[in-house]
Amino acid sequence: MYQKLKESEKVKDDFIHIAAHELRTPIQPILGLADILRSKQTGRGQEAEYLDVIIRNAKRLQRLTQDILDISRIESKSLDLRKEPFNLGEMILSAITDANNQIAKEHKDNLKLEYIDPKEDIFIKADKGRINQVISNFLSNALKFTKEGTVSIIAAVVPKNKEIVVSISDTGPGIDPEILPRLFAKFATKSTTGTGLGLFISKSIIDAHGGRIWGKNNYPERKGATFGFSLPTV
Repeated sequence: MYQKLKESEKVKDDFIHIAAHELRTPIQPILGLADILRSKQTGRGQEAEYLDVIIRNAKRLQRLTQDILDISRIESKSLDLRKEPFNLGEMILSAITDANNQIAKEHKDNLKLEYIDPKEDIFIKADKGRINQVISNFLSNALKFTKEGTVSIIAAVVPKNKEIVVSISDTGPGIDPEILPRLFAKFATKSTTGTGLGLFISKSIIDAHGGRIWGKNNYPERKGATFGFSLPTV
């Protein structure tokens, strides 16, 4: 029975992995062609709105497919890291640009995004794409749950601990008490628009780098929540 269970589990994992790969193939032309058609729309007519819906949902499907593939890699212990030196500050500024575009699209005029400049370049050797994935996930969550106020990003070198720390704070409702104990577990969400996989994947990425990750509520001092991670400088 144990052997049959293992075989059944392998069949399931293989199916999920293959299905996620196969889903990626049709998503790319859908997004590409929809973007081309959208760029030719000069106004905000009904056709433009239809294309916006197609693009938005195709991107959601693309993110879900990537998350499934990442989960498959994590559980099979094949999440490979391609470490390279890069400027963390430049990456954060790029992520902020994308986040500001999200704010503009959602017409959140009462929401401000700020980066507390460390006044010096922060260079780190890590998997650039994966660290960007973690930062983008934190930012996306903060913007999703914050209707108004401020989302703040801080990056700093802590020589005493030989680590680099990145934290993102918001002024949203904070982390649900029911979710808090299992915050970085799979499917830990009460949102109807998320899968609860992003934080699990983020923790796996930071763990693979030998770092730490955390999330906490800001009260009683102030509203909202703070998510952060640290990476070793050596």
